[in-house]
Amino acid sequence: MKVTLKAIVISLIASLFLSGCAMVPITGRKQLVLISSVELNILSKANYRKVLEESKLSKDSKKVQMVKRIGDRISRSTEQFLTENGMSGMIGSFAWEFNLIEDKTSNAFAMPGGKVVVYSGILKHTQNEDGLAVVIAHEIAHVIANHGGERMSQMMLAQFGHTMITQALEEKKQTTQQFLMLAYGVSMNLGVVLPYSRLHETEADRIGLILMSQAGYNPREAISFWRRMDAARNGSQMPEFLSTHPAPEARIEDIRSLLPEALKYYKK
Repeated sequence: MKVTLKAIVISLIASLFLSGCAMVPITGRKQLVLISSVELNILSKANYRKVLEESKLSKDSKKVQMVKRIGDRISRSTEQFLTENGMSGMIGSFAWEFNLIEDKTSNAFAMPGGKVVVYSGILKHTQNEDGLAVVIAHEIAHVIANHGGERMSQMMLAQFGHTMITQALEEKKQTTQQFLMLAYGVSMNLGVVLPYSRLHETEADRIGLILMSQAGYNPREAISFWRRMDAARNGSQMPEFLSTHPAPEARIEDIRSLLPEALKYYKK
């Protein structure tokens, strides 16, 4: 059966209306989620175990305890915050876990369900507990905002579009198919994937500042931390529209503008 481009558009729109919509805590942004938290957490748990098995866990007990202590403190405060704001229904999907991996990489990441990894290389930039709290709160923010589920939903929708376009172009010349499929891929990447990735980072910055403040960590340290991270890059930064993260200067200014909101929650 021949599938027209019009049919593709109708199908994509229909999938958006029929799919599950959710709302991000604190920011109130509506998001598209096509996969349940149960399915997402099963995948997350398996992938997290694989990462830990294939990595070298840090044996520096002092640093490991610091990561776990800050992670536990912010995650408990996060659950309290969600409960106080009528979102306790989310808490059942979290099984928090914080691990420090011995690696020079200056990074950290979180998987759905509350599985967090911190690479030891980032500790030279965090420098103190407030600095590390910036990183961990940011990753916890990704979790409660369900950015992982949203990214996977976007991938599912992109794959659906790819399949539909492939069917619509099956009678076209191969060169035409290749050109249009390349255009589709570039458009999805620049128009959806990368902008949403930057949105997720900015959103996690805002939520993370509030979560670390609620847990008693000073959100002002975020500016110093990101300045140190920026300095470590030695000016090597791709154009923002090609990046998964906001430009460093813009990020720091955004954080500066978000501090008044976060400081309302700061409890020393």
